[in-house]
Amino acid sequence: MPTYDELANAEPAGSSWDVFGRDDQLGTVNFLTPERVAAAARLVRTGRRFNLDHPVNAFEPYPTGTRPRTEHHVFANNEYHRDDWLDSFYLQSTSQLDSLRHIGHPEHGFYGGLPAAENDATSTRLGIHHWAESGIAGRGVLLDVPRFFAAEGLPYDCERTIAIDDVVIDAMARSQGVEWRGGDILLLRTGWAGNYTAKSPEERVEFNRRNRSPGLAQRESVLRWLWDHEIALVAGDNPAVEADPVLESDFRSDRDRPPERGVDHSGMLHRPLIALLGMAVGELWKLDDLAADCAADGVFEFFLTCKPLNLVGGVGSPPNALAFK
Repeated sequence: MPTYDELANAEPAGSSWDVFGRDDQLGTVNFLTPERVAAAARLVRTGRRFNLDHPVNAFEPYPTGTRPRTEHHVFANNEYHRDDWLDSFYLQSTSQLDSLRHIGHPEHGFYGGLPAAENDATSTRLGIHHWAESGIAGRGVLLDVPRFFAAEGLPYDCERTIAIDDVVIDAMARSQGVEWRGGDILLLRTGWAGNYTAKSPEERVEFNRRNRSPGLAQRESVLRWLWDHEIALVAGDNPAVEADPVLESDFRSDRDRPPERGVDHSGMLHRPLIALLGMAVGELWKLDDLAADCAADGVFEFFLTCKPLNLVGGVGSPPNALAFK
């Protein structure tokens, strides 16, 4: 693999588009080679299993206000039959996996050079079904931010914007005895999701007016770290994996304009991470139970599977993720 610094000579600069080929549909999931998956499977020793998905509607009302509640309907054709369907099922309204068609770059378009005009409702390029077909499985590694800050005697509040850079990532890994092997699936626990789901409906409404969360810093050094360590997927238990809101960023663009509606992605790590590097990104994953077990036995690595919906052209999906120890 070229290093991140060597990608400066790519077209566009900082992109992996020619590493896997301009027609590539998998991005960093390509790092999950058969050899790496087989090695990861050997991490299963006790058979303990951890669900990494929150329930549908767990984050109602959704913090950005853009994804209404899902309605679940059950019907019966006779006394001994049941069937059901969903209305208003926003595929990124709970634990989620972003496909490569989710976020584009204001100067370069979507991953592989897909123009924004061609990434329309009829397009299937870069859809979530490509990861459903390939499957996502490999060595998962959890970094526990609250426990690290507590151990270091540092103040921590999951309702504040705390930008976690590559220096902090390395420090957390050292404190947990974690080594990187390439093709790893990085899980970043901030405590945000557990804190939010514990709130009452009224408390959530109040919090959403001032929503803040810790997460990855919007720094080029973070991109360098993720790429050079060949991270196949990075997921967090917060709304964006990265810190929110963006306070300082290396990724502001002269082409930034306030959006007509929805989230302003100006300066966000999402843009270069997904559109240029093709990295798989997960948000709002359920990590508290897994983190408690890792803290108890001192083992922060595990076998992880993630099977998004086989929805052709899907922009996102629940991850359907499991960790095995």
